[in-house]
Amino acid sequence: MKTALIASCLVLGLAAASTPAQAQFNKKQNDPQGAAAGANSQGAAANLEHCAEPMGTIAVVEEQEGDWYRYLTTDLRLPSTVPVIRMLIQQSNCFVVVERGRAMRNMMQERALMDSGELRQGSDFGKGQMVAADYTLNPSINFSQSNAGGIGAAIGMFGGKLGGVGALVGGLKFKKAETMLTMIDNRSGVQIGVAQGNATKTDFGLGIGGGSAGGFGSLGGYSNTPEGKALAAAFANAYNNLVRAMRDYKPQEVQGGLGKGGKLKVGN
Repeated sequence: MKTALIASCLVLGLAAASTPAQAQFNKKQNDPQGAAAGANSQGAAANLEHCAEPMGTIAVVEEQEGDWYRYLTTDLRLPSTVPVIRMLIQQSNCFVVVERGRAMRNMMQERALMDSGELRQGSDFGKGQMVAADYTLNPSINFSQSNAGGIGAAIGMFGGKLGGVGALVGGLKFKKAETMLTMIDNRSGVQIGVAQGNATKTDFGLGIGGGSAGGFGSLGGYSNTPEGKALAAAFANAYNNLVRAMRDYKPQEVQGGLGKGGKLKVGN
């Protein structure tokens, strides 16, 4: 009886918190949202860093063999993080995004059609037009697992028949999401920057109100699931940190030159 009373109070409290006004209040200022075209952006998050001009070209590549990627796609059933990160990059105008993912096959297919003579004259898919990627950005996620106790377990006793409240509170499958963005110089292979982000303060607020987050609905689970919203916010946090670091970038110097033996010599 006492447990049922506590659970009922929790349900009433959460229902009250999910009013339109509260949903608007809980919309995070750094959630990815809006659109981008070239150097212009629309509806970008208020806290997204912005650059007056790009610092170079960049490709976003995931290491899909990692444990974190298997957990993301299998347990959380979320798609690739690449579209989220590309949106952030282009809206910021800090780098120009170049394609090095699945669409690359379509690009090469058009070139193959040109070489075979199938394309009409003037299609202009000749050699020497693709833009080099100066840098590669490599995303990763560190998941801190949550236990099955607390509010989620109490609501779970009612078989999830509380109008989606159980899905909101018990649905977040990790306690904390820490994201990392590693930036590599493609010509030298040197890691020139790394930044971490997290979404510890968005765990419950992101799930209230439903619908897409700030016009970012085209990215599916990253706009309409608690896990997706938390990860999108964590990557936005990491990207902002990376841009701030890159603005003050100074190359590391090694006596004698990079990759030429270093200072830690081995004796005879």
